[in-house]
Amino acid sequence: MNKKLHIRKGDTVCVNAGEDKGKQGRVLEIVFDKKKGRTRAIVEGVNMVTKHTKPNNKNKTGGFVKKEAPVHVSNLNPLDPKSKKPTRVGRRLVDDKLVRYAKRSGEVIKA
Repeated sequence: MNKKLHIRKGDTVCVNAGEDKGKQGRVLEIVFDKKKGRTRAIVEGVNMVTKHTKPNNKNKTGGFVKKEAPVHVSNLNPLDPKSKKPTRVGRRLVDDKLVRYAKRSGEVIKA
């Protein structure tokens, strides 16, 4: 699905709502849920949950595994490349290509 979002895989983002408000991390994956119509992102080190696992070939003893859970994209803002603060995103044409730019400084955001 080619939905245009303000964040992409590889972006460094800041959480602006919820339990992990203020935390920063890199987007590892974007998760689309067609049935419920929502888009979520898995962010490195944010929204950690404890998952119970049975013993298997990878994990012989089983037990607890800490893992990132998805966060709704509306609760994430990309960081401005210049000031490293959260910013809103705009789109503009540069060399006949649509690129994302930070509204805070005007810098182009590279994913």
